[in-house]
Amino acid sequence: MDIRDKEEQLREWIADSDNIVFFGGAGVSTESSIPDFRGEDGLYRQKYKYPPEVMLSHSFYLSHTEEFFDFYRSKMLFPEAKPNPAHLALAELEKRGKCRAVITQNIDGLHQAAGSRRVLELHGSVHRNYCTRCGRFYGLDTILHSEGIPRCKCGGVIKPDVVLYEEGLDQQILSDAVQAIREAEVLIVGGTSLTVYPAAGLIDYYRGHKLVLINKSETGMDDRADLLLNEPVSILAQCLPKE
Repeated sequence: MDIRDKEEQLREWIADSDNIVFFGGAGVSTESSIPDFRGEDGLYRQKYKYPPEVMLSHSFYLSHTEEFFDFYRSKMLFPEAKPNPAHLALAELEKRGKCRAVITQNIDGLHQAAGSRRVLELHGSVHRNYCTRCGRFYGLDTILHSEGIPRCKCGGVIKPDVVLYEEGLDQQILSDAVQAIREAEVLIVGGTSLTVYPAAGLIDYYRGHKLVLINKSETGMDDRADLLLNEPVSILAQCLPKE
């Protein structure tokens, strides 16, 4: 099956379903100029005093708090990034009553910026930050414009609501993601290598026969796909059926 046939097959599945779930990773946002961790320009290819997975760990946050925030501000925040065609296509599918949920490993908030409303953020969001002492909420601008360790008016540390290494996922969000995938008719998995657990294990809950994998490179689960597209996730925009 050539790429045009695959696009047409995906277009038909989308047209025929009102129970689509999308599960995405870093590759969804690379076309918004947000580098992924493992790609050519990703964090894991760069040299730092400590490995990135150490600097983004809970223990490093506790023991080297100022260094954590210096790294976090310089390498994890992309305030100028805008939604790309993949984000916009998913928001359009929700608007048409077809996409039931977007499950994302990304923390950039671009799905919401595109207009998606039911977004399950497995790893949290850079747009939510809380005082660890009093619980006061702060937006992204507070972190961007802070220096050193960001402090609340009460003196507490303002911590980003993102899941660091060594921290567990929010169990309610994880449960909601499992339920959405289990009930989905069409599951579209895009922009993820499916190597980071427990998130990668979510596709094990899919019970349907329309599993679509969209990723530029191969994944270890390609043989499980009912439809495989080795393309950028923005190909979704080309597969929207006409209204």
